[in-house]
Amino acid sequence: MGDQPKEKPDLDTDAYLVKRCQEGNKQSFRQLYQRHQQRVRSTLYQLCGTSCLDDLVQEVFLRAWKGLPKLRETAHFSTWLYRISWNVASDRRRQFAVETRNFAFLQQNATNALPSQQESPTLMHLHYEDLVQRGLQQLSFEHRAVLVLHDLEDVPQKEIATILSIPVGTVKSRLFHARTSMRQFLQQQGVQI
Repeated sequence: MGDQPKEKPDLDTDAYLVKRCQEGNKQSFRQLYQRHQQRVRSTLYQLCGTSCLDDLVQEVFLRAWKGLPKLRETAHFSTWLYRISWNVASDRRRQFAVETRNFAFLQQNATNALPSQQESPTLMHLHYEDLVQRGLQQLSFEHRAVLVLHDLEDVPQKEIATILSIPVGTVKSRLFHARTSMRQFLQQQGVQI
């Protein structure tokens, strides 16, 4: 009768680790950090660039640690963590305003010459990474966030809507406009798409 075995919790889920964290287990938070830090870092890099990247990642996980006791939907930890990343990136964006103006000035003076065919593949790869990064910088922050989360981080549109607190239709619209702007930028830089 009452002797049915209890179901064992899946010890490898975010939800289990979050509950352990909420009980004060720091090792579980370390596991969550190790599991998610690369995606957080990648997202912040695409949204904010390399400036202060380590500090931004640290800020995300500090806010996560402080906010964990209030997290109710433990199964949605990654969505919640993306939301924190978005907030940290938005805060940093305001600080970037002056730096962006300086960057735009330097960009106007930079040459747009394409590398010669003799350059090594590594240099070509770096060149295209730089082009993508510059293309992302010319997008509005809202469009860049949707493009980074969907096309570079493979986050589903519905989850992006939750992270950014916008309707799915707005996600689709921003994604369309971001891709169009990025395509135009790359074509202006001589990239054939």
